[in-house]
Amino acid sequence: MKWSEKYDRVLTGIISGFLLPFVVGFIIFLFTSKSQSLGQYLSRIVGASIITQSITLCVFPNIAIFLLFNRYDMLRASRGVLAATIVWAIAMFIIKFT
Repeated sequence: MKWSEKYDRVLTGIISGFLLPFVVGFIIFLFTSKSQSLGQYLSRIVGASIITQSITLCVFPNIAIFLLFNRYDMLRASRGVLAATIVWAIAMFIIKFT
C-alpha cells in the first residue's frame, strides 16, 4: 500500500483542513504579536474589526493542501479539505453578519 492510498481518507482532509488554519494563525501571531499575550492579541484583532480578514488569511493556505492532495490523486482527502474550508467560510459569514 502506497502512502497516498493510506492517507486518502476524508477524515485526513478534514483534520488537515481544520488544523492548518490554526497553525498559520499561530505563525502569524508569533511574527506580529510584539510580545503580547495571545488573549491581548486576539482582543486587538476583535477591537480593530479585522477578525474576518484574519480568518480568511489563515484559511487561505487550505488551497495549497487541497491542490497537493489533488495532485497526488487523493480525491477523498481533497473532499475533506473542501468540506473543512466550507465550514470555515460559513463560520466566517456568521461572525461577519452577527
